[in-house]
Amino acid sequence: MEQSRIDRISELTRISRTRPLTQAELDERATLRSEYIASVKASLQGQLENTFLVDEQGHKHPLPKRNP
Repeated sequence: MEQSRIDRISELTRISRTRPLTQAELDERATLRSEYIASVKASLQGQLENTFLVDEQGHKHPLPKRNP
């Protein structure tokens, strides 16, 4: 996610502390937040896919997948 979009989320949060947000601003903030959450989840998924466990013999094994 671009830094400008993250900055916009922060800006909308600061505005909400001084006055109520308009419906358009609320919708924009909700959209930006969902994009941010999706980006964090994708980043974490990528990290987990590239994480390996090493056993006593030095063999690498990928992390087992877990079902929620």
